[in-house]
Amino acid sequence: MRADSLLIVALSLAAGPLVTVAPAATLFAFVIALVLALDRVRARVLLLAVVAFAAGGFGAHFALTGFHARWHETRTVLHEPTRCAAVARVISSPTRHGDRTSFLAELSELECEGHVVGDLIARLHTEQRDLHRGDRLAVIAQLAPVELFRNRELPDPTPGAARRRATASGPALAAERVARGRGLPAWIDAARNRARQAIDRAFAPAAAPLARALVLGESDLAPEDDRAFRESGLSHLLAVSGTHLVFAVASLIGALTALLVRIERLAARIDAGRIAAAIGVPVALAYADFAGGSGSAWRAAWMLAASYTVRAAGRHPLPERTLAVSLIAGVCADPLLPFDVSFLLSAAATVGLVVLGRPFGELCAKVQNRALRFVAASVATTLSAMIPCAPLLALMSPDQTLAGVVANGFAAPIGEAVALPVCLLHPLVSAVPGLGRGVALVGSGALLWVRFVAHLGASAKWAAFPVPAPTAWHLAVLALAVVGAWFRRPRWASLLAGATAFAVVEVAAIRAGHPRDQLRITLLDVGQGDALLIDLPDGSLMLVDGGGAVGGPIDPGARVIAPVLRARRREQVDVVVLSHPHPDHFGGLAGALERVRVGELWDNGQGEREGAGPAYRALLASLRQRGTRVLRPAELCGHRRFGAATVAVLAPCPDFVPGRDGNDNSIVLALSLGQRRALLLGDAEREEEAELVARQPGALAADFVKLGHHGSRTSSSPALLAAAHPTHVGISCGLRNRFGHPHAETLSALRTRGIHTLRTDRNGAAFWLTDGRDVKVGVSVARAD
Repeated sequence: MRADSLLIVALSLAAGPLVTVAPAATLFAFVIALVLALDRVRARVLLLAVVAFAAGGFGAHFALTGFHARWHETRTVLHEPTRCAAVARVISSPTRHGDRTSFLAELSELECEGHVVGDLIARLHTEQRDLHRGDRLAVIAQLAPVELFRNRELPDPTPGAARRRATASGPALAAERVARGRGLPAWIDAARNRARQAIDRAFAPAAAPLARALVLGESDLAPEDDRAFRESGLSHLLAVSGTHLVFAVASLIGALTALLVRIERLAARIDAGRIAAAIGVPVALAYADFAGGSGSAWRAAWMLAASYTVRAAGRHPLPERTLAVSLIAGVCADPLLPFDVSFLLSAAATVGLVVLGRPFGELCAKVQNRALRFVAASVATTLSAMIPCAPLLALMSPDQTLAGVVANGFAAPIGEAVALPVCLLHPLVSAVPGLGRGVALVGSGALLWVRFVAHLGASAKWAAFPVPAPTAWHLAVLALAVVGAWFRRPRWASLLAGATAFAVVEVAAIRAGHPRDQLRITLLDVGQGDALLIDLPDGSLMLVDGGGAVGGPIDPGARVIAPVLRARRREQVDVVVLSHPHPDHFGGLAGALERVRVGELWDNGQGEREGAGPAYRALLASLRQRGTRVLRPAELCGHRRFGAATVAVLAPCPDFVPGRDGNDNSIVLALSLGQRRALLLGDAEREEEAELVARQPGALAADFVKLGHHGSRTSSSPALLAAAHPTHVGISCGLRNRFGHPHAETLSALRTRGIHTLRTDRNGAAFWLTDGRDVKVGVSVARAD
């Protein structure tokens, strides 16, 4: 089999798992790719590609099915955050996050609040530092199911969660080691601990997290540093990549070769390079484990191991073939590896260097001036790696920056030629006080320079330009354009056809995100909180509440709402409604609205007059500074037209009730289009519900009701349900909520009335859509978990 043939099979194997999350786009792209290759590739190779594609798809399907079953079982036994006692066996290399250690644990002998629970795998966080794989701990932990934010417009989070393996997570409140781990993994973790401690002791405080990222693959950067590296396009300098492994392992094997050559008897009988290459295979794999075991580290390790295997056999390794072997080995070892972004970026960059590096290098060789030729070669190498990564980077960030090319030119030489070797050398010499401190000083200086360039590049806002979030169809079209240019001549025809198809897909994405002549209400899955997007018939967009992290570090505005707005190609939210000033309703608004224009904010005014904390005040100040009109009940009560739809503010009218709890001062909205109506209750409880029923029962009739207070027993009174008489209700609540929402009494009342219930904790995001006559309902998860 030719090298190109092996690469075709490897790429087919790596593409197969994608069919589990985007079946139509993936199958379409694969079939058309086969058609394009029909008269260019042997039939046997195409048949093997089909088999590899199917194998990759089935492997991923079985892995996801198994994870989903375990996650569902965990949700069944852990209804809410629960204190549990267990014996925990450490099964992943512990990593540092701030002042805590995080690790994956296999829990057995699990007892949760008096109930014996089956074994499960959980992500635990503890202050204990000296942990290794294989250690057994007696732990008391506060456990809850892993939260998956499942929203239709966003990538499916399940494959990533399945790769991480944990179905529950939480802090270890107490942990006592009862047995130490043995074997190579424990030894590697002990070496990681020593390297971590040496870095923290010797490196400058601002440089230490960068050094740990470079040496150990830990993501523990300060938020401002993390953002700067992402926005400047320099994140790869801190990643454990192919360059990283080649430098670390190849340097070691090169030194070993030089040593073996000096042993005359051995060198006379056998090629010392082949012996060193054979040793390099396990060294490469062990080093990938030491460096954090990310997808990119393992891909580079497999590629390096393949190269050394070929060299040990006395053959010359070809880049295309070793890349193919690394892909095959990686996907066979982990069927969900193609869902690891670091793996995809590493593979894409390598493909770019292999495919584009040579023609770009030939162009640079024609430059006569030596200095300009060096600069051109540096830029060409950066572009070779960045071009294939651009679609993947667009998935991760709403902006791309031209400053990244310049920043790489200034930072990469120092990062790769100084920071990387010095940081890798430091663990080896840290035991020698003077030498270790000197190496750390040089490493700190190099890393702080790279950090400075990252912040400088990120500050160049003028060089940044927004990019839309690519859909599966965008990526399929791009892949086909590349395949067409590879197999067909003239290449420009394939690229032109790809650009045309890309534009058609983009127009379709814009239209899908801007529906007209319809009323669409989407309950976003933001965990324990409320966030609803309302598409109005005239094209206007309304956001009702923004969720908020209740007892957790996740910002649902930045994590969910802003990406959904980006996926819908929405640059403006015409109306933001804050139903009431509680953190689980306004906590995510700042992150959600950072990059979009806001026309109006509807607010009940209670937070400003009675106080709702600094976050609320900062939100209002920011919106006012940006020119947003802030409207209060006196201006809102009554009806407003949005095209053919009517939006009525029913409460609190004419103003909020002073001294009353914010829930019962919630802004209540009634929306109507044609024959259909919807009622949004915020967190209204029995007191406000009773007032609504008494004052305007006829205005409460609705086909769809977003229930008050997350399905609490304190809301959804019999009188309210009788007055509204809905066919569908929505409940916005999170898996990890400690309040027990939705309460059994509410669910029982809904079942008794035959009302169909949409729950974000079970169905993910859900939508209710009408054209004024017909109604359509949809969810992210068709079958409630």
